[in-house]
This record gives sequence, structure tokens and C-alpha cells, in this order.
Amino acid sequence: MSDLRVAVSTFPFLYSHGGLAALKHIAAKGYRNFEMMIFPPHCWPADMSPAERRGYGTWLRDNGCAITSFCYPLLDNNPNSVCRIMRRYTLDRYKEAIELSAMWGCPYVCAIPGPVNSLINPPDKWMRDWFVEGMKEIVVFARGSGVEVVLENVPFTFLPTARDMLEIADAIGPEVGINFDICNSAYIKEDVAGAIRLLGKRIKNVHISDTSFADFKHDRLGTGIVQPGPAGAALKEIGYTGLTVLEIITDATRPGVDPDGDIRASHDILAQHGWEKRPGA
Repeated sequence: MSDLRVAVSTFPFLYSHGGLAALKHIAAKGYRNFEMMIFPPHCWPADMSPAERRGYGTWLRDNGCAITSFCYPLLDNNPNSVCRIMRRYTLDRYKEAIELSAMWGCPYVCAIPGPVNSLINPPDKWMRDWFVEGMKEIVVFARGSGVEVVLENVPFTFLPTARDMLEIADAIGPEVGINFDICNSAYIKEDVAGAIRLLGKRIKNVHISDTSFADFKHDRLGTGIVQPGPAGAALKEIGYTGLTVLEIITDATRPGVDPDGDIRASHDILAQHGWEKRPGA
């Protein structure tokens, strides 16, 4: 069975590089597949000129590279907010991401259920209804574009588990896949391999990083609780052929950090457990 393939997220470079500069930086390490973060000023569709959009596409084609997924993190948005204006704002940003994805040939846009807090949350049914309604609208918008919507399991949302993801995806429609985050699953003490088997063919994209139970992080592999071996075995068992994104969140603007080293070390650990070798290794 062939090795699992690896992509790299631009997350560490949100504040240090523009989106295209981040792609070029990662490509210089030998990578050709990337997850692009949709986040201002890094890469924000509403602020990009037509020339800038074309520039990305030209560079990708000329260098044999691909943006294989788009991720819009939960920082200034909430698709199941009690405020209808915030819900509309969030859906419109997803539509912009889908349009840009189609232009650049990116197959997946990752959508994340909205955050909850520990004090008082809207009724679960309200949040589910808002999220399903919004995602159905986005799925319809994406039809015919070559772009698919994938949902991600995130601990601080109201849908943190693999079973939550499966049930909500079923409620939205058969076109919806899952962006399965191994680190997020491990953090909530889920059986990661079991979660992968449960989701099966719904999994279209995968994230991996590491964390402790004490502090939720997305650190370099080998520093916390994440065990790539069982996850890799389960991915191969379900016949997964997509990419595994190294989503290492190390802010490149902070002194003393080394996101390139974190990516390198993490990939070398993956290569010991069924993933392809790091470029140049």
C-alpha cells in the first residue's frame, strides 16, 4: 500500500508573510501541496485585486504546485451565531473562499461549526438548525464549481466529536465531507483510530499536529499526546488517498520559534508511521 501524502499549512506565516510569499517559502523546502489560510492580511479574497488572484494561479501552474485545501479559522466569524448579521457575514466569506478556490483549482474549503463558551449557550437545536441551514446554502453555492465543502471537528465548538461530524454532515447532504483533525480528536480523548473508521469515506482531508491535555495547541509532533501510528493505520484501512496537512501553529513573528524546523521534525515522524518521506530527507 502506498505511503500517505503530506501537505503543509500556511498557518505559521499568517502575520509574517502574505499568502503567496508563504507558498513560496514552503515550496523552497520542497513541498508542492499546501493548505491556504483564509485570513487578513495573509490571504483575504475581498482585498485581492484581479492581478493578485491571477498571480497566485500563474505561480502555482508554473511551479507544479497546488493549493489542496482552504481553511477559514474561527477567529472573527460564527456560522451559528445568535446574530443573523454575523451568520450572513460568515456565509458570505465562505462564498468568497469558494470562488477563489475554484479559480485556483483547490478542491476543498473547510467549514467549522461556531464556538461555544462555558457560561450560557444558545439551545443546541438553534445552533444545529442555523449551521445546517447555512451549510446547505454554501453547498448549493459550490455546486458546479469543482469545490467541495468539508466540515472540521474542533474541540471548542458545539460539534466536537466524530459522531457529531457524521450526523451533521448527513443532515446537510451527501456532498459534504469531513476534514478530520487528528490532534483535535486526541485532545477530547476520542479513540482517534475508531473515529477515522467511523467516518470512513466521508474523510476528504486530514490535519495533524500535537498538543497536551493541559493546553490546547497545534505543536510539532512528538511533543504531546498525538500518536500518528494508529491514525495512519486507520487511514490506510479505510482506503484514504487524500492529503494529510501538517497544521503546525507556530507564529513565525515570535522570537526564538522555528516553524520550518517544526514542520521538518513533524514530517520525519510521520514518515516513520506510513506517510511519505519529507522532501530532501
